[in-house]
Amino acid sequence: MGSKTVTRADLADAVHQQVGLPRQESGELVEAVLDMISDTLVSGDSVKLSSFGSFVLRDKNGRVGRNPKTGEEVPIDPRRVLVFKPSQVLKERVDAALSK
Repeated sequence: MGSKTVTRADLADAVHQQVGLPRQESGELVEAVLDMISDTLVSGDSVKLSSFGSFVLRDKNGRVGRNPKTGEEVPIDPRRVLVFKPSQVLKERVDAALSK
């Protein structure tokens, strides 16, 4: 199991190799897809990619936290966080790959 990170360039290269689009158009396609996902999340909507997973915005309530170094209580403001929930298909595929 490697620690390689997949980059935008890697995605564009995969589109180029598998679909056959020129490298420039492949990069633009990847950028357009990522921009659409980002814009949808910024507008407050969720993104569901079938057989992959869902990106969901979740509101977290404010609470009192504690500084682990000093033990001092610190208020944590309410905030909105982005959560990724993998689909069952993706979970099964990853589990199968890890169990080999």
